[in-house]
Amino acid sequence: MKMREENFATFVELAPIEEDFRTAALGGLARPRKSVPCRFLYDERGSELFAAICELPEYYITRTEVGVLAAHAADIAALAGPGCHLIEFGSGAGTKVRFLLDAFERPAAYTAIDISADALQRAALGVTGTFPGVDVTAVCADFTDPKRLPPSLFAGARRRIGFFPGSTIGNLTPDEAVTFLRGCRGVLGAGNAMIVGVDLKKDERVLNAAYNDGAGVTASFTLNLLARMNRELGADFDAARFEHDASYNAREGRMEIYLRSLMDQIVVVGGRRVPFAKGERVHIEYSYKYAVDEFQKLAARAGYRAAACWTDAAGLVSVHYLDAV
Repeated sequence: MKMREENFATFVELAPIEEDFRTAALGGLARPRKSVPCRFLYDERGSELFAAICELPEYYITRTEVGVLAAHAADIAALAGPGCHLIEFGSGAGTKVRFLLDAFERPAAYTAIDISADALQRAALGVTGTFPGVDVTAVCADFTDPKRLPPSLFAGARRRIGFFPGSTIGNLTPDEAVTFLRGCRGVLGAGNAMIVGVDLKKDERVLNAAYNDGAGVTASFTLNLLARMNRELGADFDAARFEHDASYNAREGRMEIYLRSLMDQIVVVGGRRVPFAKGERVHIEYSYKYAVDEFQKLAARAGYRAAACWTDAAGLVSVHYLDAV
């Protein structure tokens, strides 16, 4: 573990172990059911496209969750109490946490955890600039594996509150979500709490539109993965021979995102020939949706008790306050 003082915060580098893109792509494309992990969607261009997705009229998740947090930040702060240490798992740009820091009574500390060092530094700089009285620590680590975080990072008598917004919990399978939340509970400790943003189950037409926008930005986002493999792995994908394929699986309660081959073809990836049959799909991402009671039951499996839940008027997203027991 490396620690250094920056002009904005304490920066902690845990040298996160991340699967190599080449290894992950070749391994996933060699399986009978081809797949590439969704985290590889977020190269520089992919991140730009996702930011554009968040502004689309069909994509309700980001703006609606922001609205819920803004409307209920005071309620959340009342449950959290004064002098909290707020810990954000997957801090990204660090924008949503500001609603909480602004509402909390004398927040003592904020720890941002993300795998991207650049994003961490920007987020930490933004928080210290707005909340100079808050002790800020930026931790470069895989936030999906909280049990690897050294307990010394969170030592002290401060009340610890975890924060996991963006419905990112939906990208994990239910069992993976339980494991993640259990790991967060280990960081927080009994008697503390977790705040989680969750996308609610809703009309399939709303869900399908959110992942198949009329402007085709989401399709460009998914297809950009092929461009990244061409650039970084020496692949020869022709994006015109694939299409974005996203649909809601009602039985499993999840959106399923794929790339579908439009023809029989062979693509060279990392020096290997990879055959695709017409109609064959490459799995990219799941996004699970939960009813309020479904998510609360899942959280209970991880050692939490539902203390409060807030939703928007249209019932699109939910924000849960969970007590660690």
